[in-house]
Amino acid sequence: MPKITKLIPKSVRESLRSALRDLIFFGVLPATYLVGSRRALDQKRALFVEETKTEPSDNYTRMLEELKARGYTCAFRSLRHYDVGTLPYYVRCAKMVWEASTARLVFLCEASAPMSCVSLRPGTDVVQLWHACGAFKKFGMSTADKIFGDSRAEKKRHPYYENLSLVTVSSPEIVWAYVEAMDLGETPDVVKPVGVSRTDVFFDEGYLEAQRQLVATRVPQTAGKKVILYAPTFRGRIADAEGPDQLDVPLLKERLSDDYVLLIKHHPFVKKRPAIPEDCKDFAFDVSESLSIEAAMVASDVCVTDYSSLVFEYSLLDRPTAFFAYDLGDYDDWRGFYYDYDQMTPGPVCTTTEQLADYVEHLDTRFDLDEVRAFREKFMGACDGKATKRILDTVLGE
Repeated sequence: MPKITKLIPKSVRESLRSALRDLIFFGVLPATYLVGSRRALDQKRALFVEETKTEPSDNYTRMLEELKARGYTCAFRSLRHYDVGTLPYYVRCAKMVWEASTARLVFLCEASAPMSCVSLRPGTDVVQLWHACGAFKKFGMSTADKIFGDSRAEKKRHPYYENLSLVTVSSPEIVWAYVEAMDLGETPDVVKPVGVSRTDVFFDEGYLEAQRQLVATRVPQTAGKKVILYAPTFRGRIADAEGPDQLDVPLLKERLSDDYVLLIKHHPFVKKRPAIPEDCKDFAFDVSESLSIEAAMVASDVCVTDYSSLVFEYSLLDRPTAFFAYDLGDYDDWRGFYYDYDQMTPGPVCTTTEQLADYVEHLDTRFDLDEVRAFREKFMGACDGKATKRILDTVLGE
């Protein structure tokens, strides 16, 4: 028997959803925060918020460590957007803004409608650490004229980047892109090139060695082999994200398996991932669930991606990157880029697996380390292993 909601015309359902959203974001959440902010502000309390993940992500690891070392009490709230129903999500939002109303510091790493709809109390700072480095594919207000984005009017009506005290970015070069994407034209100075906290791990030799050992344990087939990491971004919208399936894994095995193994790390939004052919499971391994992207990057010798911002972090390792961009035109129409794709990418842009295999076979003559280092200096110049401390010193005025 069909759900009763299916019997209601689609236009009516959408109107009801819009009315409920307005009620929550214009009424319930602001009121909840206002009442909560009548309590005393806790000068040593920090709240970390995840929009989708159920545990604190790697975006927060070093910041949590630094705050605890400074004597802060740290709380975490997961909103589980896209994972729970509409009403449970709104309940989680209400609980989050209630907790935020007495926190000295609130940390975000994604767009946040609930933190944008309240009237922020004096004494609380909201820090947007963001979940990516550089400025690659467009997001936020930059997609208002793209298929991927909502209308400009809707983005203005329900903003995602209000109340921000500090937005941390990886270099001076890209400040403009975040001001545009987050619609911060009236407060551009909150975007500061103080570095990205999550990148500090790439300057920690103990961490790097631990990740290499972890990969060797979980994928023992990497022993005695070089590692190719294939880490594409998702296609479609977040709620129904799909992983690209055009990589010819059997061809890569035929051409490269004497020297390499392939680790495949799909975007976390992708729930149903393309299957690895049975006769390639001794060469290719899906590590989307078993390894963090940092571990996979550290253990790899060459990275293959498409439109993922991990290319910025990977440049910190001084290793080759190739770009498998078979649908570049469609993706540009769908979402778009902040810089000309072909000019900014520090490696070859391939449209076929054949081209990709040929590049990997000739890395010794085709890999241009100077190109990677120029890319790193331009887009990652503020990432030096000390970003976490610098971010806190900036927001606390120390």
